[in-house]
Amino acid sequence: MGYIDELGKKAIDAKKKIATASTGEKNKLLQTIADILLENVGEILAENEKDIAKARENGITETMVDRLRLTQERIEGIADACVQLINLEDPVGEMLQGSVRPNGMRITKVRVPLGVVGIIYESRPNVTVDAAALCIKSGNAAILRGGKEAFHSNLVLVKLMQRAFVSCGFAGETVQLVEDTSRETATEMMRANDYIDVLIPRGGAGLIQAVVKNATVPVIETGTGNCHIYIDETADLEMAAAITDNGKTQRPSVCNALETCLVHKSVAEKFLPELVRRFSHPVEIRGCERCKEILGGDTLSASEEDYASEFLDYVLSVRIVDSIDEAIAHISRYSTGHSECIVTQDYNNAERFQKEIDSACVYVNCSTRFTDGGEFGLGAEIGISTQKLHVRGPMGLRELTTQKYLINGSGQIR
Repeated sequence: MGYIDELGKKAIDAKKKIATASTGEKNKLLQTIADILLENVGEILAENEKDIAKARENGITETMVDRLRLTQERIEGIADACVQLINLEDPVGEMLQGSVRPNGMRITKVRVPLGVVGIIYESRPNVTVDAAALCIKSGNAAILRGGKEAFHSNLVLVKLMQRAFVSCGFAGETVQLVEDTSRETATEMMRANDYIDVLIPRGGAGLIQAVVKNATVPVIETGTGNCHIYIDETADLEMAAAITDNGKTQRPSVCNALETCLVHKSVAEKFLPELVRRFSHPVEIRGCERCKEILGGDTLSASEEDYASEFLDYVLSVRIVDSIDEAIAHISRYSTGHSECIVTQDYNNAERFQKEIDSACVYVNCSTRFTDGGEFGLGAEIGISTQKLHVRGPMGLRELTTQKYLINGSGQIR
């Protein structure tokens, strides 16, 4: 029996209780997890520091180190996300549809847990708790496989959560960490059809495509974020600069950060120098020839690869376009289907942009950084799905459930 098989068997046993737990029991568990995390901040930070030191030894960029870093404030945020889930409606058992057939048979469609959720993710240790908490509230067991970069952080977080499970009368194996971070265990998870009901990859394009192409377990694809902003000819340029700055520099290492800025030719000469002045952190611009003529200096030439890239860094590709048609065509060609924005005062252009852009989240006059489960009122989110089945966009509690039909009769036969 393989390593993942052993975890899978434990998860199958553990899921029975969490799947049938009451809302009160699950809420108590979430509060206990939040309390234990806050009581052990020092231990968590000490383990996280081991990961950061190792990352720097390996030459990882500072923006990627930031994805890895935990602080007192971030741990408090992780704990608060657990508490926020307490206040959200429990999706399990929700009646979606009910009817009585002519023969008297009653048919009810209800929401139920998925079962055992496998999650393969990279770097960010907050995902460990966010994913576990969402699985708890939605009645699922979880098998978590984080990247080796965050191993010590993930291990201490899972051990603390398992302590909470046991103290609340649940099996500690309701949430398990894959402690072997080799490629072989990832491949095992992708083929663990007997144990894992759905697999969710969360990370870079390479990880996601490896899972999508190799898994036999059903996969919910969370997408890379080559996110765009289009500055229309009618845009309030001060607003446009503020939104672009926020989307690019507030936290460039996350999937909802901006990677490409498209600017209408009539406002480019005024907007682009103002944007560069406005940036809260120096940003490397890779632009088209017209962009380079306006900005000059250190502006680099943008390549096809740049326009297709998720930089996850202080880098922005820029292109000046002649029309909204050209902007939409560019986004349609290069987008990963995550989040796109238009800044405009033209109602028709705003409406057209939202209708024609085929991404999970399409914004008018606000930052793509809002593509987040918490910001959407879903509590923490397990990822941003860029596929169209079974869900799309931020994946909260309801997105971690499925449905089943309950049929009640009194002896009817066909």
